[in-house]
Amino acid sequence: MTIRAQVAEALNDAGLQSTGFSERGQGSWPSAFAVSDLAVASVGTVCSELASLSGRDDPVVIDRRLASLWCDLTIQPQGWALPPVWDDLAGIYQARDGFIRLHTNVPHHKAAALRALGVAAGRETVEAAVAGWDAEALEAAIVKENGCAARLMSLTDWRAHPQGRAVNAEPLITWSQSGKADAVWSPGPPDRLLAGLKVLDLTRVLAGPVCTRTLAGFGADVLRIDPPGWSEPLVEMEVTPGKRLSTLDLKTEPGRDCFLELLSQADVFVHGYRNGALETLGLGEDIRRATNPEVIDIALNAYGWTGPWSHRRGFDSLVQMSSGIAHHGMDWKGADRPVPLPVQALDFATGYLMTATVLRAIRIRTKIGAVLTARLSLARTSALLASVPADNDGSAFKPLAESDLSTDLEQTDWGPARRIRFPADQAMGWSIPARRLHSDAASWP
Repeated sequence: MTIRAQVAEALNDAGLQSTGFSERGQGSWPSAFAVSDLAVASVGTVCSELASLSGRDDPVVIDRRLASLWCDLTIQPQGWALPPVWDDLAGIYQARDGFIRLHTNVPHHKAAALRALGVAAGRETVEAAVAGWDAEALEAAIVKENGCAARLMSLTDWRAHPQGRAVNAEPLITWSQSGKADAVWSPGPPDRLLAGLKVLDLTRVLAGPVCTRTLAGFGADVLRIDPPGWSEPLVEMEVTPGKRLSTLDLKTEPGRDCFLELLSQADVFVHGYRNGALETLGLGEDIRRATNPEVIDIALNAYGWTGPWSHRRGFDSLVQMSSGIAHHGMDWKGADRPVPLPVQALDFATGYLMTATVLRAIRIRTKIGAVLTARLSLARTSALLASVPADNDGSAFKPLAESDLSTDLEQTDWGPARRIRFPADQAMGWSIPARRLHSDAASWP
């Protein structure tokens, strides 16, 4: 079954049908996997759901090149430069018996890796230390220190692994009905269809923020909550447009009380905390449901929702190592090191699938009053990608051109920028430019 068919089947499990979409153009990201097919399916499904919500009858047309580009950074600085994507210690290392990837973009994750290794910072120092470990043992040691790492496994290894078996048995989208809604939400004008929809955003790098950025681009009021001191300096300019950016300490009673007050007024709650983390903070599903029985609750986890790793921290690059994506890429390219996907497709595609899930849940709540919750994961999106052959048609994409960019100039906190054009003929734009986190009060507009 194609990626597109699998995505449609997962959404249809919630009920209703969508307008659908067609595709134009050729070319693919060079990869051992159908990365561009995944991009088209995920972005196209968002556009299809939006069209269905607006009452549009004719299928949306998706530009394959632009959809593929929307699975990478869309921001194009004008007269300034983006920061490096990775921290100086992040990356793939040679262990004694294989490869391991360290994710150190978050300061406390970096400190955890260094504690496990027993060394100070420094690329050469870390390389030497990693070389003395078996990859699986080092992975376990870093995870025990509350850090983030993943050793290289093959597709076969992952499918035999207890976590791989658990994830592959999960649906792409796990739906459940949590209640009934009396209030009816009405779509806004065609150019801001989600105007008035309140989306409470408790997500981090990168899939969750991509979801809420997309909702904001269609007019939703998105309020993002971050803990004091949190920053994402490498991606803030990519994922913050259209959002109010506020700060709450959910480990304190005042912070939790304020959060629950915000939740009581929200239409949608999107969160990407690890499985069980909100329960630890006293904000478990039962408390959230009691606070707002009508909120649509969309949750993201890295390694799936069942199995021994369901509580493990994870990111796109780590899931690629664990799930066999980077190993198969290495075999495909005949390389001597792991070869990840050309873009962070698991993050971006999962983010767009979350957006489509929100839109489907809104339609269902509007039509029949059912309040739905949904769960997605990076690891399950990886399984989707690994389930079909590569889509390479021999036509690689040409470099980014002027015609790929919107003419609109976005005055971000870092300087003026343009964005890659949206892949469909639907209104997409943000009333607020990209800004630094912690810029706003924790309140609805």
